Amino acid sequence: MSHPIDPDISRSMTLPSRYYTQEESHQSILSGFGECWHFAAHRSQLKGVKSIPLDHMEGIVGEAMALTDSGKLRCLSNVCTHRGMILITEPSNSSSIRCGYHGRTFGLDGRFRNMPEFEGVEGFPSDKDDLVEFPIKEWKGLVFSGTSPSRFDSVFDHLEERIGWMPIEDFQHDESRHRSYEIDANWALYVDNYLEGFHIPFVHGDLHESLDYDSYSTELFDGGVLQIGIANDSEDIFELPESSPDFGERVAAYYYWIYPGLMLNFYPWGLSVNLVIPISVSKTRIVYHGFVWDESKLGKGAGGDLDKVEGEDQEIVEATQRGVSSGSYDRGRYSTTKEKGVHHFHRMIFDGK
Repeated sequence: MSHPIDPDISRSMTLPSRYYTQEESHQSILSGFGECWHFAAHRSQLKGVKSIPLDHMEGIVGEAMALTDSGKLRCLSNVCTHRGMILITEPSNSSSIRCGYHGRTFGLDGRFRNMPEFEGVEGFPSDKDDLVEFPIKEWKGLVFSGTSPSRFDSVFDHLEERIGWMPIEDFQHDESRHRSYEIDANWALYVDNYLEGFHIPFVHGDLHESLDYDSYSTELFDGGVLQIGIANDSEDIFELPESSPDFGERVAAYYYWIYPGLMLNFYPWGLSVNLVIPISVSKTRIVYHGFVWDESKLGKGAGGDLDKVEGEDQEIVEATQRGVSSGSYDRGRYSTTKEKGVHHFHRMIFDGK
């Protein structure tokens, strides 16, 4: 069977509408999410605490997880091995994990410690009473995990080569920049919208004034897409070192998308992380986290008013969900100059199924 998305963008049709509207097609895509690395947290989110829940991971890979730091960073199952109670519900500075249901206690390494009223239970405790530990990968303070991640390891090499000069490990979590939205649209429609600057002049008037639309570029790599926003003359830009491949350019933003639903948006002020979390075939949660590098640049340039941009995107994506649900629409065509990222994403969807 031929690939549903032609590798030649000039000949290809877009993703069939059933993948945005039908449960079976939707679930077939989600089944491959466990093979990917997903953003768990930034190191600064553990500042002053020893454990945090990773609520978003449950929505992405179907596993409740928590991040713990006992001198070694670990991603553990957040489910008690007694009766399945969720263990960590808020950041904690405790040196142990105690279940709020029946008092079972674990170390921050996930090992079972004790349990009241279990005297005389045969074969107890065993290894099965320890918390499951998931793979973990850290790059410059950004922590990633997943259930069985194996795809797209090369993403981290690309990040290092392009933006490894940034002191991302020194960025600080800013709780005031946290947002969580539910939108009435399929998760992949939200990603489609993110992966092209084509709509910027038509949807984001203020952002369009900050960026040089004609210089907006898209680069494809295994596991993701990089879009680079070039600033107009009066806007804030990165102070690029000579080691940067973009030295001499007026870069206002690096927009990274990593399959399936992670957006790392780097601005001169710092990093905005967008997490795209499927709720159902026609509903998605978008979670924002902000990590500040230079407070003096907050509120300026391409990353100046993210709430306004998010609201504009939400309106467009929800209207598109209504459209793709129509019997009169199935597939469209790609712009060969502006929708390379969308085409790349659609091919990855089928490669991972």
